[in-house]
Amino acid sequence: MSRSLSAEKDAKESPVPAVSPDTPFETALAEIEQIVQDMESGRLPLEESILAYRRGSELLRHCQGQLGEAERRIQMFEKGELRDAVLDGESGR
Repeated sequence: MSRSLSAEKDAKESPVPAVSPDTPFETALAEIEQIVQDMESGRLPLEESILAYRRGSELLRHCQGQLGEAERRIQMFEKGELRDAVLDGESGR
């Protein structure tokens, strides 16, 4: 039991590579899909599974941020013109 606690402690202390803000949504999503496949296969040791989970969480946050930004940039069709959507808290341009 102490060995698995040690592996969990090591995994918590190991750095997870930061997701670059320039990482395209599709690239991050593909990496998430690969992580899921690797974890579902059951072949990853415990420590690697924990690190993969943490990496997947970082990628998920990145993707959610990009989707939020895309949602803010969605253009609306109004009076025959395309214009940027104005959301709560934003001023018109």
